[in-house]
Amino acid sequence: MTDQPTGPDTSDAGKFPTQGSVNAPRETQHKIVVPGDVPMVSLLGTGDELLRVVERAFPRVDIHVRGNEVTVTGRVGDVALVERLVDEMLAVLAGGQALSPDAVERSIGMLRHTEGERPADVLTLSVLSNRGRTIRPKTLNQKRYVDAIDKHTVVFGIGPAGTGKTYLAMAKAVQALQSKVVNRIILTRPAVEAGERLGFLPGTLTEKIDPYLRPLYDALHDMIDPDSIPRLMAAGTIEVAPLAYMRGRTLNDAFIILDEAQNTSPEQMKMFLTRLGFGSKMVVTGDVTQVDLPSGNQSGLRVVTQILEGIEDVNFTYLGSADVVRHRLVSEIVDAYGRWDAERRSADGGEGRAREGRGPEGRGPERRRPDAGPRDRDRARRAGGRDAR
Repeated sequence: MTDQPTGPDTSDAGKFPTQGSVNAPRETQHKIVVPGDVPMVSLLGTGDELLRVVERAFPRVDIHVRGNEVTVTGRVGDVALVERLVDEMLAVLAGGQALSPDAVERSIGMLRHTEGERPADVLTLSVLSNRGRTIRPKTLNQKRYVDAIDKHTVVFGIGPAGTGKTYLAMAKAVQALQSKVVNRIILTRPAVEAGERLGFLPGTLTEKIDPYLRPLYDALHDMIDPDSIPRLMAAGTIEVAPLAYMRGRTLNDAFIILDEAQNTSPEQMKMFLTRLGFGSKMVVTGDVTQVDLPSGNQSGLRVVTQILEGIEDVNFTYLGSADVVRHRLVSEIVDAYGRWDAERRSADGGEGRAREGRGPEGRGPERRRPDAGPRDRDRARRAGGRDAR
C-alpha cells in the first residue's frame, strides 16, 4: 500500500487562533494507494459491506474510494488508525485469507485497545485445518491462549461462555496428536450440571454420563473425520470420560483437557492435576461465573488460581466478553450479568456495613450481659426443666 499524505490543513498557518479554535482537533487528509494486484472487491467487500463497517466505526472520518485509491479525511488520530486498519486488511488478504465484517470489526477493536500487536498476526494464525475448514483464533486474547498452550505444560483458560476456551484447546490437542507430539487425547468433565443428579436420570451409567460429554464429542466431529472417531476411541487414542475416572492414573504422552472445571471441588482439582505424567500437557478450562456446585461448596477452579499463581510452567489466561465469538448478543449478555453481579455485591457490602454494630432485628448495639452468678444459673436450669416437661 502506498500512503500519500495530501498534508494537513494549513490555511490558518501563521494566524492567531480564534476564540473556540484553541482546542479544536486538527484535521488531515491522506491518500492510500492499494496495490494493483489486490481486487478492490476483496478489500471493500461485496456491495461495499466491509467499507460500511469501517465507516460506522469511524463516523467522523470521510472515506472516498476512486479506482484503487482511498482518500481518508478527518482527525489526525482517526486517519492514522484507518491507515493502519487498511494495512492490516491487506496483510490478511496477502496471507490468502478472505475478509469478513466480523474480522474487520475485531481488527478495529484490537487496533484501538492494544499496542504492538498486529491484527493480521492474530487472524492469519492457523491452528488446525480439516475438510477445507481452518480453525484459528479470532481475538488477541485467544491468540495469547493458543501461544500459552504451545509454551507451557499446564494452562488454565478462564472466561465466559463462547470465548473458545475448550474449542481451541481441543484443536491444539488434535494438532499435537496429528504431529505425533502426543500419543493420545484425554477429554474429561465433572458430571455436575445445573443442580441435576445422575441418579435421577434414566438409563445405564454410560447413558446418564454421555449427555454431559456431548459437547466434547461435537467438537471432535468438527476436527476429525467422523468415521475415524469410533476407531480412535476403541484403540484408546481418544478417550472421553468423566473426571471421576481419572483417579489413580498417571497419564503419560497425552494431551489432557479438563472442561467445565468450575464444577470441580478443590480436592478433585488437586486429584486431576496430579495425574500429569511425562511428555504430557494439560489444559483446564472453565467459567467461574457459572458454578453449578451445591450452595456452600468451593469451586476448585477459583481456589487453584490462588494456589498455583506464579509457579513456573503453569499459565493462567483470562478471556472476557470481548473474546466471545458467538452471536453479538452473547457478549452483551455476559457484560449485563457482570454489571448485575457487581451491583449486587456492592449492595450486599453496603447492607453488611449498615448492620455492623447492630443487635438482633436492628434494635441498636447489642449489649453483652455480665456473666451470670451461680444463683442465676440454677434459676435458668430449673426454668429449662419446666419447659422440657
